[in-house]
Amino acid sequence: MNVACGIVGLPNVGKSTIFNALTAAQAEQGNYPFCTIEPNVAVVEVPDPNLQTIHGFIKTDRVLPAICQVTDIAGLIAGAATGEGMGNKFLANIRECDAIMHVVRCFGGTTVLRESDVDPIGDIEVIELELILADLETVEKATQRHQKRARSGNKDELAAVEILTRAAAVLESGKLMRHAEWSAREMAVLKPLCLMTAKSMLYVANVADDDIDGTSELAQRVARHAEASGAAWIPFCGDIESELRQMDDAERREFMADFGIERLGLDALISAVYTLLGLRTYYTAGEIEIRAWTVKQGDLAPQAAGVIHTDFEKNFIRAEVYSVSDLIEFESEAAIRAAGKLRTEGRDYALQDGDICHFLIGK
Repeated sequence: MNVACGIVGLPNVGKSTIFNALTAAQAEQGNYPFCTIEPNVAVVEVPDPNLQTIHGFIKTDRVLPAICQVTDIAGLIAGAATGEGMGNKFLANIRECDAIMHVVRCFGGTTVLRESDVDPIGDIEVIELELILADLETVEKATQRHQKRARSGNKDELAAVEILTRAAAVLESGKLMRHAEWSAREMAVLKPLCLMTAKSMLYVANVADDDIDGTSELAQRVARHAEASGAAWIPFCGDIESELRQMDDAERREFMADFGIERLGLDALISAVYTLLGLRTYYTAGEIEIRAWTVKQGDLAPQAAGVIHTDFEKNFIRAEVYSVSDLIEFESEAAIRAAGKLRTEGRDYALQDGDICHFLIGK
């Protein structure tokens, strides 16, 4: 499943540091605006304790985790919507992503080029204004196209103009599109525009190494803003996580003990991105491999089968399903079947997070 989360933020807030931590890339570090010229794309494994749980009961040759795609997009600046910097190109990169991870600087110091004091909310407002302005331009152009076609009196075109006019009013008021409620009919008109302010957002507060839990006032400003805007947030220390990725296991354990770090921030961040993208995991398990597969929330059984192979969706007959909790309780698939807990599901079944499936496929 090809879905991606784009990392955005002002130049030098730590986006590339976080991206490198996510991918364990050893890219040359440089403190220069626009040091990321082309969007870097990486596929990262999703931490999943269920895989080892399943492997504890079903022995297999290999265990393959789910993955998600992260795109590092170069830093935007004020004026990007009107072409400042390389704004138009980078805004196009954001449109292609399914969700947005907005990195915000929440640490002091002089190592990052900046003319003013650290102001995470001000940074957020700069980026979001650029997204609003760019979306407004997209909506206005679409309105003009539909107005031309509506001159014949076509009811669908007239309705589209009305919807787009409302969208323009939302953006002109300084609101993000996701802060307004839209009907399914309205979304059908708006979805092809790939409006950036309609995408789900995760705010990442890039914190100092003495604020890993994000309790500082700077990080808490981001937390309050996220709550008020109906978005998620997470504190993350890019510098520490980058260091940890370069250590061997023994060094990493010692370092984490010294800093009182119980869990890698990367695990939490990747899981947050996976959730942000609206993804869910189901599993297949057999003698050859145990594999986690990715589906969108609400996907039905044929769509889930199609993730394995496109022909499986077309020729889907039924699915045999049990859960990880069933496996923990009964300890084997044979015992689950004997207990009558192996369910047979048809085409209308929506896959649940943690399902273990066998698909029956026709010819």
